[in-house]
Amino acid sequence: MEKIQHNHVQAKGLKLHVAQIGTGPKVVVFLHGFPEIWYSWRHQMVAVANAGYRAISIDFRGYGLSEHPSEPEKATFNDFVDDVVAVLDSLGITKAHLVAKDFGAFVAAMVGILHPDRVSTIILLGVPFLLPGLSPLQSQLHLIPPGFYMLRWMVPGGAEADFGRFDTKTVIRKVYIMFSGSLPPVAADNQEIMDLVDSSAPLPSWLSEEDLAEYGSLYEKSGFRTALQVPYRTMMLPCGLDDGKIRAPGLVIMGEQDYIMKFPGLEDYIRSGKVKEFVPNLDVTFLVQGTHFVQEQLPEEVNHLIISFLNKHCE
Repeated sequence: MEKIQHNHVQAKGLKLHVAQIGTGPKVVVFLHGFPEIWYSWRHQMVAVANAGYRAISIDFRGYGLSEHPSEPEKATFNDFVDDVVAVLDSLGITKAHLVAKDFGAFVAAMVGILHPDRVSTIILLGVPFLLPGLSPLQSQLHLIPPGFYMLRWMVPGGAEADFGRFDTKTVIRKVYIMFSGSLPPVAADNQEIMDLVDSSAPLPSWLSEEDLAEYGSLYEKSGFRTALQVPYRTMMLPCGLDDGKIRAPGLVIMGEQDYIMKFPGLEDYIRSGKVKEFVPNLDVTFLVQGTHFVQEQLPEEVNHLIISFLNKHCE
């Protein structure tokens, strides 16, 4: 960890935080989800650097140590795509492997369609290849219960009031615990999402209090303004790329115990092979004990899968 270097690069007038380790022409760019940050890739960055790659992990605009856009409530997934391309340009990188988690999967997929010449491979964890608007799953969306956290957080002001009852570190603690379960977080009509987890509940065994303190301090810096806008308040907005296909080789790593697997239509989308209509050159791996945070929960297994896939496509 101490060998990871930190700096900022300019992206459309904003300073974006970039963490890096390793050197050479083979570049891997890690894209975080929520409630994650660059730090969520700490195990993978060191591993791929030791395997001969240059590892780069960014904080998207409005997250962690990156600057907020002037109007966070107007941010879109397209802005986050621009962030990835801007980082590549600023660092003089022509082409990279993308490794993305959670909502970062939407960003990586969009980069793969809009900028195919900049992408060598795409590896996704926790969320398969999808686009904003969730077009492959739209016929199933009516099955989502109204108390599902995603729907609750889409409502401006709702999550802000819910989160605002606690300090930032406690919010992250609660979300990490919720998202580590095998059941989707759903609140009753008279219940808030944050109340689904007791503040004194223990962290997952693979997340330390020191890790939590790191996440808490980074979100204390950034707050949640941009994080609630992207992904939650833009996730259902179509991006106009539904007819696109990703030509780069892809890998999806999913935990069998991931609550996302119970999202209406998602497991069938993966297991039936429908996802390969979007990404023809695709491998899919399931980790039996894996939850939503497989890269932190099972770092050695995930590192082996990532590095084997990268090496296979760098020959």
